[in-house]
Amino acid sequence: MKAPRIRSFSYHYREKFGEPVGKLPLDLGHSCPNRRYGGCIFCAAPAFSPGYLQEKRDISSQIIKGKELFLHKRFKKYFAYFQQETATAQPSSQLFPVFEMVLTDPECVGLILSTRPDYVIEQFLAELAALLAGTGKDCLIEIGLQSVHEKSLAFLNRNHSYDDFIRACQTIRRYEKFEIGAHLLFGIPGETQADMLFSVNEVVDIGVDAFKFHHLQILRTTRMAELYEQGKVIPMAMEDYLDLLLDIIPMVPKSIVIHRLWATAHPDMLIAPRWRILAAELSEMLRQQMAERELSQGCHLSS
Repeated sequence: MKAPRIRSFSYHYREKFGEPVGKLPLDLGHSCPNRRYGGCIFCAAPAFSPGYLQEKRDISSQIIKGKELFLHKRFKKYFAYFQQETATAQPSSQLFPVFEMVLTDPECVGLILSTRPDYVIEQFLAELAALLAGTGKDCLIEIGLQSVHEKSLAFLNRNHSYDDFIRACQTIRRYEKFEIGAHLLFGIPGETQADMLFSVNEVVDIGVDAFKFHHLQILRTTRMAELYEQGKVIPMAMEDYLDLLLDIIPMVPKSIVIHRLWATAHPDMLIAPRWRILAAELSEMLRQQMAERELSQGCHLSS
């Protein structure tokens, strides 16, 4: 398979497993602990939840429905994707029976756990590594960081620091079984393009295995929506965001898997920006611009 200009999730895992691999979102049914402190001002979990998770179901039923409705028969193999809220915030006694059950499915190739840096606990990791031992299955721990700039973290009401992220990565690295992913949010009010590039470079230097990049979206029911209505937040135009990616992607090492390049909220939850373009068309536009400029992931890094 010819290497693409971007090491995407789909390319990376097709190369690894020899066939297409999907993500199956699953909901553990609890709220992010940061909601006790007002929650992140940009976050509205329903905006990113597939329809089959709107009804409360146990995990077994979610998997059945997800395979039927979400994987669309395109994927026989999948990652169990615990993206909703903070996946590691419950006690191990509640989480591990779920993980163990999911891992017994021969079509499941591993777990993706999305969490906060202040909920990466060593005892949890030790127990999870023991559970995974002998399964031959992967485990990616995605950490929501959003920015390395403390002012931005405070503005977003993240209630954790960049140092918390660094410590979380150091703790995860003690266990060979795990890979580390990082979420970064672009377009945070007050951040310049230089600030956003600095966040990317800082996280690259820490040594992550995967990235998820999101552009700031204004979602209904959020504090960010109130600020937008007051004229205090201006989301990025599509052209500006693509230009940003054209600067960022060449600075990301080829070994890092880029799981996502932009946010995709449900249209009924999205206030702005409304780019009115399908994700596939946006992806093709980006790749065409990369080809025209002879750019590829990691091409600006010294060998």
